[in-house]
Amino acid sequence: MIISRETLRIALGNTKFKVGLAIILIFILWAIIGPLLTPFDNMGYYPVKFGERIAPKPSLPSLKPGSIGEIFTPQGVVKVKHYLGTDSFGRDIYAQLVYGLKSSLVIGLIAGGLATLIGLLIGFVAGYKGGWTDEGLMMITNIMLVIPTMALLIIIAAYLPYRGVGIESLIIGLTAWPWTARAVRAQTLSLKRRGFVELAKISGMRESKILLKEILPNMMSYVFMVFILQFGGSILAAVGLDFIGLGPTRGMSLGIMLQQAVLWNAINLGYWWWAIPPGLVIAILITGLYLINTGLDEIFNPRLRRE
Repeated sequence: MIISRETLRIALGNTKFKVGLAIILIFILWAIIGPLLTPFDNMGYYPVKFGERIAPKPSLPSLKPGSIGEIFTPQGVVKVKHYLGTDSFGRDIYAQLVYGLKSSLVIGLIAGGLATLIGLLIGFVAGYKGGWTDEGLMMITNIMLVIPTMALLIIIAAYLPYRGVGIESLIIGLTAWPWTARAVRAQTLSLKRRGFVELAKISGMRESKILLKEILPNMMSYVFMVFILQFGGSILAAVGLDFIGLGPTRGMSLGIMLQQAVLWNAINLGYWWWAIPPGLVIAILITGLYLINTGLDEIFNPRLRRE
């Protein structure tokens, strides 16, 4: 569906949508450019050469934001600036934050997109086909809905010997689709009785084309909103898994940063620059997604615009 000029004009005039979109775009840009502004790797170590990483010394106490650290390499002493300071092990917080933000955004994109796609597919087929197909798919959906999602994620993640960002995204995406499927089914049940769908059936159009060309375009506004919700939900689910130690076995994420800050008593030791940045980034990121979703609701719902 091509967005009309009128819809685009309304979107550009919606304050919530513009603020939320600006927040998300800033974070995306930061996740892309941020790693280029630091010499450290995703764990906050200084890579001397392949297979060798060194943390700034001294590792205790942590260096405050804006401090200059010294790294003792085989080639000599290297002075580097720590924009957000270091943790108790001398690892750069800024590097961990930008790489962690990148991982969280990737998880939100992959897991949210997968959950949306599965929910759309099941909802379309169940709502359009009806009968035994509908009952069978909805039975599976209802079973998935009553199973505690976090408990299922914990069980699956705990038995995997290796967990990367891709695996974590797959786990979350495969468990987050049921509510989307039910909502899409309800929308499909309503749309398939409309005159334009009946006309397409009479003209001999295939069912797949009816779904893609007649029903889907009339649900695109809803699909956008569902994806935003799935995107934010996937990020929060990943943070929950990371926080209890079931996140990626290699690499860094915002949830892992929070987990390590709590594990090593960052707040009690006064290292606020270790614990606050990841939590603040998560809060602002989710707020931005909420504003986008609220703005989209107002854009596509004339009644809310009038109110």
